[in-house]
Amino acid sequence: MDTGVDSEVKYIPDEQNATEAAVKRAAAIVPSARQVKWNCMEFYGFVHFGLYTFDPSREGKAGPEIFNPEKFDPYQWVRAFKAAGMKGLLLTCKHHEGFCLWPSEYTEFSVRNSPWKDGKGDIVKEVSEACHAEGLKFGVYLSPWDMHEKTYGTPEYDVFFKNQLTELCSNYGELFCVWFDGACRSKDKLQDYDWDGYYDIIRRLQPEACISICGPDVRWIGNEAGVSREEEWSVVPRVIMTTERNPGYWRQIDKVPNSTWMDIGSREFIQQYDELIWYPAEVDVSIRPSWGYMKGEAEKLHSLDTLINMYEKAVGGNANLLLNVPPNTEGLFDEADVARLREMGNEIKRIFSKSQLANASAAAGKGRDAGAVLNKDRGQFYEAASEELPAIEIHLIGEKEINLVTIKETIELGQHIEEFCLEIPVAGGFQEIYRAATVGYQRICRFPTVHTQVLRFRVLKARGKTSLTEIGIYYDDKHRNL
Repeated sequence: MDTGVDSEVKYIPDEQNATEAAVKRAAAIVPSARQVKWNCMEFYGFVHFGLYTFDPSREGKAGPEIFNPEKFDPYQWVRAFKAAGMKGLLLTCKHHEGFCLWPSEYTEFSVRNSPWKDGKGDIVKEVSEACHAEGLKFGVYLSPWDMHEKTYGTPEYDVFFKNQLTELCSNYGELFCVWFDGACRSKDKLQDYDWDGYYDIIRRLQPEACISICGPDVRWIGNEAGVSREEEWSVVPRVIMTTERNPGYWRQIDKVPNSTWMDIGSREFIQQYDELIWYPAEVDVSIRPSWGYMKGEAEKLHSLDTLINMYEKAVGGNANLLLNVPPNTEGLFDEADVARLREMGNEIKRIFSKSQLANASAAAGKGRDAGAVLNKDRGQFYEAASEELPAIEIHLIGEKEINLVTIKETIELGQHIEEFCLEIPVAGGFQEIYRAATVGYQRICRFPTVHTQVLRFRVLKARGKTSLTEIGIYYDDKHRNL
C-alpha cells in the first residue's frame, strides 16, 4: 500500500555522535517529484464558500435553501488570482458544515437542493473548468469533520467520506492538491479516520496531487499569520505528520510534537526521532480577518505592504503561500479584494523586474558548474565538490546597486544549508551584508542598498554537500523595509 510518504530513512543505531548521525540521516532525505512540482508553484489561492457565506452565525445549522449566489462567476475568481501571480486555486468543496458545492450522490445536503440554478448547478465543476480554461491549477478541500452527516462518528462515515472523495477525484479533471483540514470542534462524536484508505484513493485516481495538511506531502506551517520560521526545514520527524492526523492533538499541543512548535527540524530536535520524512510547509492566511465572507470587512483588508511581507516571508522562507479570498453572497469577490490582488501581482512583478545579472559570471573554488546559478533552469545546478563549506562569487558587469537577493537550493538533492551569509569586497577583504539560517526551496534576502561589482555567497554550516539551483540579484527602488 502506498501511504504517500515517498522518502523516509529509518535510524540504524551506530556509535557515531547522536547529532552527527541525525544530520546524515536528514541529508539523505529527498522530496518526491510531486512535492518538487508543488514547491515550484510557490503561490496559489484559497476560496472559502458555502452556507456560512450566507449566514455565518448559523454554521452547521443552516439549510441549502439559503444558498443562491445569483451572480456567481468563477472566471472572475480565476482571473483575479492570475492577476495576483497565483498558480492555482483551492476550493472548499465541503467545509465543516457538511454542505457540498457539487451534487454528490451520497447526500441531499448539497447544491442539488438549493435554489441556485434550480438545483441543477455544480460549483466545483464550473470552478474547475474555469481554472483549466485559464491555465490555473485546480485543487479540492474536503473537510473530514462533518457537522451534518448522521453517520459521523461511526465506521459507516468512512464509507461515506471515501465515496465523496472518489467523486471529487474522478469528475473534475487533474488536481494539484487534495487538502484535508485537521480542525474538529466535536466533543461528543469522534471519528476514527481511515487516513491510509483516503490516501490510496487519491494516489490511484490523482497520482500527481499532493495530499496536504492531514496528509503525507505538505504540512501546515503552524500559524495563520502569514509567515514561516527563521529556520524552516522540509526534513522533519515523521511524528509531525502522524500528529496532524489526530484531530484532538491540540488538547496536548505543548506535549505532542506538532507543526505549531517553533523548532521541528534543528539538529538537536531531529536526533530525538528515529524516522525522518520530507514534509514541506504551507503558509495559509486570509486576505480578510475571516476565512468566509463577512459583511463590513472590506476596510479590514490586509494592506499591500502586509501582503508583500507575507509573500516574502512565506515564498522566501522555504514555504508556499496559500492566500484565501472569500466570495460574497452574490458569488463574486468584492471589488476591493480584486483590486488588492491586482496591486499585489503588479508589485511582485515590479520587485523582481530589475535583475542585475545581465552578462554576469560566477565562480567557485571547488565544485561543478557555478555558472548554473545565474539561470532559472532547475535542470542545471551548482554542486559542491565535497562537504567542505563552499563560496560562490558572482561578478557583475560594472558596479551595481543591490538590496535584494534570492537563493534556491537544489531540493531534488535534499535540503542541506543550515547557515549562510552574503558578502561584498572592501579594502582588505570582504564585508558581511546579510546572514540567515536555512534556504531550502527559496530564501528571499533583503538588506540596505549597497554598491558593488562582486557578491559572494558563503555557506557557514551545512548538512552534507551544498547544491544550488539559482541565485538572483535585484535592486528594489522602493527600498521596502519588511
